[in-house]
Amino acid sequence: MKYAFELKSVKRYYGKIKALDGVTLKAEEGKIYGMLGPNGAGKSTIVKILSTLIEPTSGIAKVNGIDVAKDPSSVRNAIGLAGQFAAVDDFLTGRENIQMVGQLYGLKGSVAKQRADEILEKLGLQDSADRQVKTYSGGMRRRLDLGSSLVGRPKILFLDEPTTGLDPRTRKDLWEIIRNLAREGTSILLTTQYLEEADELADMIAVIDYGKLIAEGTSSQLKSKLGGDMVEFELKNKFDFNKALLSVEKFCNQNRQADEAELTIKIPVKNSAEDLLTVTKMIDDSGIKPTNISLHKPTLDDVFLSLTGKKPQIEEQKKPRRGKH
Repeated sequence: MKYAFELKSVKRYYGKIKALDGVTLKAEEGKIYGMLGPNGAGKSTIVKILSTLIEPTSGIAKVNGIDVAKDPSSVRNAIGLAGQFAAVDDFLTGRENIQMVGQLYGLKGSVAKQRADEILEKLGLQDSADRQVKTYSGGMRRRLDLGSSLVGRPKILFLDEPTTGLDPRTRKDLWEIIRNLAREGTSILLTTQYLEEADELADMIAVIDYGKLIAEGTSSQLKSKLGGDMVEFELKNKFDFNKALLSVEKFCNQNRQADEAELTIKIPVKNSAEDLLTVTKMIDDSGIKPTNISLHKPTLDDVFLSLTGKKPQIEEQKKPRRGKH
């Protein structure tokens, strides 16, 4: 079977730092493969290796069946890449940006113009195509950057946290564009720290932490690892929080999630009603009155916290400076 991309025992070291420590995974063609992980987990390193920007220290990485280290040129002809920052020229128009990328691909002027028109229409940017990009909103810039990655009609598209910093509405607009690309047959690797994004878009999800693959599966499969439902207690203060932790310790110590900052405790329960009564009685017997008790299905947030021991953190990074024109 031919995969869109695959890693076999891939390691990447920077001196003594293990950015990747033996990652093995495979992604089917025509699917959206989501990759979750905290900052510094190794997600972007995987994208850089697969897009031939860096080589693995050891192991094998293939894209479209091609070894990225042995034949990087053929890999580049098959892929498109859009990152966290829109790599567009502020002083050119949207149309000029796309045409410039087309010419860098070796397209003739008329062909590059036709391709630019197609992409601008696909991304809903035709009405602003002849405005300088410096007048674009953040979401428009991100769409234009995505458009630049589509000029070569890539079979495989790498999206490295493409919606970071966008408002919820703009993020959902970009989601629909990504879905449409997948429907048209494009294989997509999407790295993200937005768990809702992976839940909405990804056919398969990998969780990366400390350079290792720690879980892989569909959204439903990952959620099922936590058992049935989750019962959540909200406490009044740190004293009640610590006392509640001790009181439920015998019931559940595995996959239990305790957030001291938020004063919340989440516990997986298999027999929802019966177990809910049991843990509630444990806390009540200790003399604690939670401010709120709720029962809900596990979310990817719960899975992420259970697997990595931390919440996803979206770091707003500064926009890179441009040289003077």
